[in-house]
Amino acid sequence: MASSPTAASPTAGTRKCSSSTRSSWRGSLTRSRWPLLCAGITVYSPMKRHGMLKSGGSLGVVGLGGLGHIAVKFGKAFGLRVTVVSTSPVKEKEAREVLKADDFIVSTDQKQMQAKRRSLDYIIDTVPAKHSLGPLLELLKVNGVLALVAAPDQPIELPSFPLIFGRRTISGSITGSMKETQEMLDLCGEHNITCDIELVSTDGINEALSRLARNDVRYRFVIDIARDSN
Repeated sequence: MASSPTAASPTAGTRKCSSSTRSSWRGSLTRSRWPLLCAGITVYSPMKRHGMLKSGGSLGVVGLGGLGHIAVKFGKAFGLRVTVVSTSPVKEKEAREVLKADDFIVSTDQKQMQAKRRSLDYIIDTVPAKHSLGPLLELLKVNGVLALVAAPDQPIELPSFPLIFGRRTISGSITGSMKETQEMLDLCGEHNITCDIELVSTDGINEALSRLARNDVRYRFVIDIARDSN
């Protein structure tokens, strides 16, 4: 969840976010942009580092939550063909119709996974639960890159054959630099990229945490501390 910045913060309310970098985003950092400072930079940094922000490529986004939905938006903004990979078939409609994903794969459906073997240049894996990377690696083309940005609390499974026979690369990332964050905000301003949020009051935090545990949020909770303090 993202909390509301304090009045002294450069991101508070509608204050402008700027830095000494040559490109300074001049848009207001509204509520729907606050999570960009966490979820946004988490997926943007590895996408930039591995050359994913180029049109014409194919990107797989594993998991459609707070990180995943922003990765889809970045991919579409930069002209990639985006495929969402999820265990939940019910998310297909939203992935295609709302987020404009080009394709959807149910990862528990072996026929679908087999049909999409070696179809992706890149994968952003946002799933924080234990899972095997083997089936995901099979979706990558030769020399493809899988960037892991989630932190499962148990060891993940990594079969060696899909990794070495496809000359594939696995990378980890958790956040980015201040310079990358400013660059990401500039690009979000250019492309009007925001996070899909639910605004909650401080009185609703416990309920929000319960919903979060049930994966019942689309896609980020934002706590409006400023409103409650008035």
